[in-house]
Amino acid sequence: MDSIKINKLEIENVKRIKAVKIEPSRDGLTIVGGNNNQGKTSVLDSIAWALGGEKYRPSQAVREGSVIPPNLKVVMSNGLVVERKGKNSSLKVTDPDGNKSGQQLLNEFVEQLALDLPKFMESSGKEKAQTLLKIIGVGDQLSCLETKEKELSSHRRTIGQIADQKKKFADEQAYYPDVPDELVSPSELIRKQQEILARNGENQRKRDRLNEITAGKRRIFDDMNRIDDQIADLQARKDRMKQEYDQAVSDEETAKKTVAELQDESTAELEASIADIEEINRKVRANLDKEKAEDDARQYLEQYASLTKQIEDARQAKKDLLVNADLPLPELSVKDGELVYKGQMWDNMSGSDRLKVSTAIVRKLNPKCGFVLLDKLEQMDMQTLNEFGKWLHQEGLQAIATRVSVGDECSIIIEDGYVKGQEHPAEDVQEAPKTPSWKVGKF
Repeated sequence: MDSIKINKLEIENVKRIKAVKIEPSRDGLTIVGGNNNQGKTSVLDSIAWALGGEKYRPSQAVREGSVIPPNLKVVMSNGLVVERKGKNSSLKVTDPDGNKSGQQLLNEFVEQLALDLPKFMESSGKEKAQTLLKIIGVGDQLSCLETKEKELSSHRRTIGQIADQKKKFADEQAYYPDVPDELVSPSELIRKQQEILARNGENQRKRDRLNEITAGKRRIFDDMNRIDDQIADLQARKDRMKQEYDQAVSDEETAKKTVAELQDESTAELEASIADIEEINRKVRANLDKEKAEDDARQYLEQYASLTKQIEDARQAKKDLLVNADLPLPELSVKDGELVYKGQMWDNMSGSDRLKVSTAIVRKLNPKCGFVLLDKLEQMDMQTLNEFGKWLHQEGLQAIATRVSVGDECSIIIEDGYVKGQEHPAEDVQEAPKTPSWKVGKF
């Protein structure tokens, strides 16, 4: 179905307009020109009122000094005739078959932004972007992705800060390469020391035994000398003692050999190790703390890398979402919550591109609506106007705009409420009754 446009409009006694008839170009740009305060904007306000309903009714709709109420008639490209006339400016919509309809029928093809495009153009960048995302049906999805990206970025920033702190802390820790990997247990060293002391004690016992045997031998020898004079009487005892002596000599020799083979072990090294164990363990703990700090830093860096990958995935999903979306214009997209066209954000777009983007979004909002209204195009230079007009022709769109100018770019010129060059109807102005000065004011 072709989009619906304005074929013809007739306006009488609305704001500054006395009587105007216009047949806009079906495609492209129709510029309503003229000097200030001649009725140019009144043309657009009249169209908006006729098609948009009572909310677009001007606050002072009746032309000042006129005794005849406003009369509006708009003929659409689908054959509908829209009229507002009479004392109450009642709406009458007649379809091609002669059936009557109302505002609800108009609302099906009249896009609200088309009646007030500057309102869209003057909205914030984020509002424009939200409008676009809404009409292409990806606003909620993109919002979720952007929320996820912000949460991941915030979490990654926190993880990165912790990782930096952990790395700095690990770097500041002392490290001792010449100590064991694990804490040293003093009980093992003490056990070894006790074993050595036990063996040394046994050696001492054997030495004491030798001394006892030697002393016993001496006592026996002394006794032998004392009883040498009593040999006869004590021969038996001497023989016995001789046997004991011989046995003692034999035991002595055995003990000497055993003692000669004994060698005491030194506990000095173990005692030094026990004395140094706290220092060793201090260094071991320092090494373990450094390794733990490095491991913590490594884990946070791994989390940071993982979050970075998730953020990149979310951004890619946003790109894919917009690449696959049915956008109003090629090269139109949303980046960081702002409209972007041909790589440029709104404030860097040319005037022509801004008009193209706005008009294309209106068309996308309601494909049935084939026209837009634009006020104050005097801010656009001729090149911008030409570019915008060519684009409208290419897209089969209609724009009716006003411009403070009486130049050749204007399709019609409004002078004192009339179209310059058109035949003027008879004036309906009569002198209004004077109001007492005491009644003048706002109610």
